[in-house]
Amino acid sequence: MTPNTATSAPSAPSRRSFLASTAVAAAAVAGGMPLLAACGGSDSGSGGGTSAGKSAKKLLPAYIATNVVTPDIAAKNGSAVGFTSKLDIAGLKTSVPKKLGKGGKVSIMSPFWGSPPKSDNAYYKAMNDLIGVDVEWQNQDGNTYDQKLGAVLASSDLPDVVVIPGWNMGGKIPSAIIGKFADLGPYLSGDAIKQYPNLAAIPTDAWQRSLFGGKLRGLPQPSPYVTGIVPLYRKDIFDKEGYEVPTSADEFMALCKEITNAKAKRWACLDMKWTAFQSFGVLSGSEKPLGWNLVDGKLVYRIETQEYLEALEWTRKLFAAGYVHPDAKLGKSAATDPGPKFAAGEFLIYAQNISQWWSRTAEQATQNPDYKIWGMDIFGHDGGSPTLWAEQPAGIFAFVSKKASESVIRDVLAVANVTAAPYGTKEYMLTNYGVEGTHYTVKNGVPTKTDQGNNEVINAYVMVASPTATIAHPDFPEVAKAQVEWQQRMGAFTKKSSFYGMQITEPSRYTNLSNDFEQLEDDIVRGRKKISDMQQAVSDWKSKGGDQLRDWYKKLLDENGPAAS
Repeated sequence: MTPNTATSAPSAPSRRSFLASTAVAAAAVAGGMPLLAACGGSDSGSGGGTSAGKSAKKLLPAYIATNVVTPDIAAKNGSAVGFTSKLDIAGLKTSVPKKLGKGGKVSIMSPFWGSPPKSDNAYYKAMNDLIGVDVEWQNQDGNTYDQKLGAVLASSDLPDVVVIPGWNMGGKIPSAIIGKFADLGPYLSGDAIKQYPNLAAIPTDAWQRSLFGGKLRGLPQPSPYVTGIVPLYRKDIFDKEGYEVPTSADEFMALCKEITNAKAKRWACLDMKWTAFQSFGVLSGSEKPLGWNLVDGKLVYRIETQEYLEALEWTRKLFAAGYVHPDAKLGKSAATDPGPKFAAGEFLIYAQNISQWWSRTAEQATQNPDYKIWGMDIFGHDGGSPTLWAEQPAGIFAFVSKKASESVIRDVLAVANVTAAPYGTKEYMLTNYGVEGTHYTVKNGVPTKTDQGNNEVINAYVMVASPTATIAHPDFPEVAKAQVEWQQRMGAFTKKSSFYGMQITEPSRYTNLSNDFEQLEDDIVRGRKKISDMQQAVSDWKSKGGDQLRDWYKKLLDENGPAAS
């Protein structure tokens, strides 16, 4: 299969299933992932703080759009750019005309999903030769990466580069980032970034998310700010049965009733909680601080809103009516791959990362040619336009050790300038596909990985930095087009909260304050708890520190100003 090229990452339903997919395995995808704690802060890690605000602007790199390649579909309303043409290998552009690396060695620790290849493999050799740097990979199991991170950051022996996904930024990691990693501002802020044209083409929002402790410390993987969670459905069966795509919460409920026939082993959907949050306009909550927003002069957290309770109640009704597949009732849908039962038609709708629009299509292309997965537009619960909330514009970062010499930092930036090359360039193809003839072949404009490519060209260089969010599927260009157009339509209804794009470190005393809400949500929608239990939990949250946390956020907002809309 061809790798899925950069889309936004999931807001929560299945972080690990996404990471195990080809989306990260073969392309630099980022952002929108559940950040368990966002980072930044001009004061101590325990006291918390932010790197955003008026003073941040002087730290940011100049933005210089690339003109090396023109996408078939330009970014709009926070979407990715899209490519829908067949790949012309002979026409690939060059975005890095000369090696910027000086031949030094750079050690990089990064999460890895799968079996790491041998260190002397053909892919690593080709990339190092192109960059002019000898990269030594210290790949670590992505599923237990947070444990490894804690141990490494607590030691005095750091690799030159450490990749840290946002969802691994809990506990003491934020203060370690500030204390252990270098300020890249002297090399990248303002016009300094012009030495690295591919990095200069990374959107400013993604760089703002890379400010930690008042310094530019991270090399980002940008992502669309449009929600990454799509209500995916079996369009082939919808067309055959004459089902209409719903445009309101009531229509969705009626459709589910029409579809469901438990005796025939067909249910309407899996757990639709995340679609409910979108439909009812609930503030994004998987990434701090996006769950907070200024409403009529008062800071409100998502769990305090009526929309939050209404979304949970609607989802509870889906479960109570028997419209949800039994696997989801038991809580299995997040732990197991829903693909086979979706392909078998046991359920027709599920909410998951946009990357699965392509990956499910590719999985079924040969064995089930009639199969067609598509994405529903998110509907306002009352039948009107939805109110959606922007996700963060970057979620995975590479950091350089404070102990690194200038020559090592320059070599790291040389690596990043290659890995951030745009789609349609020689550097992009080598980074994401490897060496033609060795790691992939091209037939009718469609690159296909060889066995060696599938074993070697995964999880490595794509984790250092990536280009502006891009969707390109030469094997299924109609899917790429549909994905970008879906993002653009949904982006038109997307708002940015007061803290959009900011890196925030909450004071440590509040770190675990909201930990139990996701489990309570799941218990409520499955009928094990009641809405009144949530109301009580919110009351407890306020008294145990929620109101003080609100005051803390309000002070940050007063000092720094809200995010630009």
